[in-house]
Amino acid sequence: MPLAVTAIFIALPLAEIATFVIVGSRIGVLATVALTIVMSVAGAVLMRWQGLGIIGRLQREMQTGGSPGRELAHGAMVLLAGALLLIPGFLTGLLGLLLFLPPVRELAWRFLRTRATVLTEFRFAEFGATQKQNGRTIDLGEDEFSHSAPKSRGSSPWRRPELE
Repeated sequence: MPLAVTAIFIALPLAEIATFVIVGSRIGVLATVALTIVMSVAGAVLMRWQGLGIIGRLQREMQTGGSPGRELAHGAMVLLAGALLLIPGFLTGLLGLLLFLPPVRELAWRFLRTRATVLTEFRFAEFGATQKQNGRTIDLGEDEFSHSAPKSRGSSPWRRPELE
């Protein structure tokens, strides 16, 4: 796998340079630069527009108690598409434009769905303490706990009246 990643990092810039040369010879240098800038701006606009839609669908999915996996994957693909469009280059721009298309993202999701796991258990971390979802376990640091009984039971904000 590392060899394939290395080959991509070497081959992609070379392919992009070759594409710039070919496009520049066909439409001119200024038009090539302008097209590159337009693609970058379009990537930023599309990422914002589609990203807001995905956030809304993700919120609806969470409110109905459904699994957010599909919408999270689509959101990640939209971010990747925007990043690919922001990178100067026609090949990365083409791949970015393809990822903005919902049918292409859905096809990618079908491929990823069997290979991805979405965890639905949340842990809350605040002030160094963690609490399980059922509310029964509170993790305290060493300086937050002592074995001695409190002097006044009524002054503790943590007392439970049902246990008294």
